[in-house]
Amino acid sequence: MVPGPTNVPARVMRAMLRPIINHRGPEFKELYAKILENAKYVFQTKGDVMILTASGTGGVECAVSNIVQGANKILVPNFGFFGERLRDNIVAMGGKPVEISVEWGKGVTMDMIEEAVKRDKDIKAIALVYNETSTGTKVNCLKEIGEFCDEHNLLFVVDAISVLAGDYLPVDDWHIDICIAGSQKCLMCPPGLSLLSISEKAWSVIEKSTNTFYFNLKAYRKYEKEGQTPYTPAIPLYFALDEALKMIKEEGLENSIHRHRICAEAIYRAVESMGLVPFAEEKFRSNTVIAIKYPPKISDSSFREILRNKYNVVIAGGQGKLKGSIFRIGSMGLITQAEVLQVIGALNMALSDLGFEPKFNDSISAARNVFSREVK
Repeated sequence: MVPGPTNVPARVMRAMLRPIINHRGPEFKELYAKILENAKYVFQTKGDVMILTASGTGGVECAVSNIVQGANKILVPNFGFFGERLRDNIVAMGGKPVEISVEWGKGVTMDMIEEAVKRDKDIKAIALVYNETSTGTKVNCLKEIGEFCDEHNLLFVVDAISVLAGDYLPVDDWHIDICIAGSQKCLMCPPGLSLLSISEKAWSVIEKSTNTFYFNLKAYRKYEKEGQTPYTPAIPLYFALDEALKMIKEEGLENSIHRHRICAEAIYRAVESMGLVPFAEEKFRSNTVIAIKYPPKISDSSFREILRNKYNVVIAGGQGKLKGSIFRIGSMGLITQAEVLQVIGALNMALSDLGFEPKFNDSISAARNVFSREVK
């Protein structure tokens, strides 16, 4: 139950057992075409989608390195560990981040965006993390930011690694020029692939870039027209992604998003009934990563060790300056009522083992009420 890598369906794991194929042959071309078609469905885009053999951070570096020359100053709202990483990525690629610092646990607002662009007329792009994995917060004005970028001819880059297919994200309708996802989150795959959707507006900037080699999107676009990747792909992961995207399409994207939202709501209601406090301000809370403050005198390492060894539930601790003060539950990918109720029960028992007395019955009832409401 960590925020990635998440549990992988058996069907997806079995797909990886297929024999290796020639990545320059007709079998791969057919596979790649199916993956791209279904990936566009999940991104809700008619634009290009590129798939990299890389982690999500590799996908972010790819996006940044391909636009930074054409967008020297990039506005970066920073409200967590991965916002900081995005800022540092821009610096490493030779760009100049213009940072909006937001208190962790809160989110960026349109007023912040508009004021920053008004102050600095040289800003050419806005890059942000849609769903901040370190704090359990999300941007709740992404649509408005996209419209603002479209009106002001700014490039809009979105790190959606921990949220694509788990929350609403219509890339084309929201004017997102580059959207980045990772295989190991809501897409229910093993780690190792990064997916990027790219608009024609983004291509007009990318075409001028000479800043990268392995992550050169011009090369990916050229090879993709032939049904290939420019470099050797992780073929078993492509098999897995193909199967996972089929599963999402079979369920229906709207249904997948709804399932994530309901499971997250059940966890929030349950932990609040236990007497615990979510870290994120309510209006900015994520549907895929639930961050919870520790009650007084509860040790992070002891709590998570008991959960893992005694109750067979693995969750994540805090990152950066939040280490030791919060724990995080991944509500993404292969998540259903069964997993939610199991983790709530385990949280109750582990906290009780450490001397904190949660309201067990209240928390289970709170979660069940959320699920019961959905079947009426």
